[in-house]
Amino acid sequence: MAEIYKQFGVDDIVPGDVQTISQPVWSESMNPWSQSYASGIGFFTSSAQMSQSGDYFMNIYHRNPQSDANAVIQMAIAYGNSMGSGSVGDANTIGNNANDTPSRAIYSQYRNMLLPPTDTVFTFGTVSSTEIVAINISRARFRQKVDPGNWELRIASGALTPNSAYSSSLKFIDGSGAGEDAEINAAGRVYGVYSGSGGVTASNLQYGLFYPDNGVIIFHAGLLRQGGATGCGIPFNSSSAVQARNHVSMSLHISASSYFAARSEEKVSSTHYFVRITNKQFNFTNNPTFVTGSNGSFLHSSMLRNPSVYITTIGMYDQMNRLVAVAKLSQPLLKSFNREALIKVKIDF
Repeated sequence: MAEIYKQFGVDDIVPGDVQTISQPVWSESMNPWSQSYASGIGFFTSSAQMSQSGDYFMNIYHRNPQSDANAVIQMAIAYGNSMGSGSVGDANTIGNNANDTPSRAIYSQYRNMLLPPTDTVFTFGTVSSTEIVAINISRARFRQKVDPGNWELRIASGALTPNSAYSSSLKFIDGSGAGEDAEINAAGRVYGVYSGSGGVTASNLQYGLFYPDNGVIIFHAGLLRQGGATGCGIPFNSSSAVQARNHVSMSLHISASSYFAARSEEKVSSTHYFVRITNKQFNFTNNPTFVTGSNGSFLHSSMLRNPSVYITTIGMYDQMNRLVAVAKLSQPLLKSFNREALIKVKIDF
């Protein structure tokens, strides 16, 4: 009878190294992600998405989702206000409470996700803010974490309209490159976000918070609203009962500057499994084409006492004989009573 399973011995399993892999965050290995009219790459939104969930957030694609099947979501932008201002409540909400608005929901979502349970408001340095702008990088893009000190976002300054020019921009980075120690909370590491190009210090104005393990950058919306040298002049509307969609204004300023560089960092562990096949093992198959007739005779008489089969796939099973992994050989491997094989299977996770 053909042998089906063989248990790994202690010496057959060798844990490998842990490698740190750093690569561009954005699709098609873009770094930085910037406007390239010739290749159709840039900062695009979807009208379909905006009509469905556009009051809450907007997804940003690297290609035009209306015309390019290769368009992939790179990040989402959302505006949050703890008072519910800058947006209008849903008329279907019980009691039609004006505070039950998209901006309030966004602020609560990020507060619950990123802040300790005892904190109710985002604090930037020593200044608290009831309104924020969140940039949420797609999990599929950064995988494990965004590499601190290896990202830079430029936001255009001044009043903008779609496709308009801009005269200047502010560059934003985190403070890790300047030796800032990360604060650790329930959401992982937290760094301050500053305007600069690497020479920031603790005395610089803190514009936001960077959460590398979550791929999230939280900006103080009030600081970005300011004009002049310390702000971008983004016209965030924080009036009550106004559907301002402030995240659209944020996206216009980001797409106008057209520059977002970032790298991901991922730790990959490897385990090596040595599949040892002796000359007497796995020389038959359960494939019904191997035999013929009711008595199970070999289909080809030349197989009698000298069967020859080919190994193409190795299945790896758990203790309940459930298939959990499959390794494919690059080419079929001949196996007979005169041949033995040692195959190394590497699993990365």
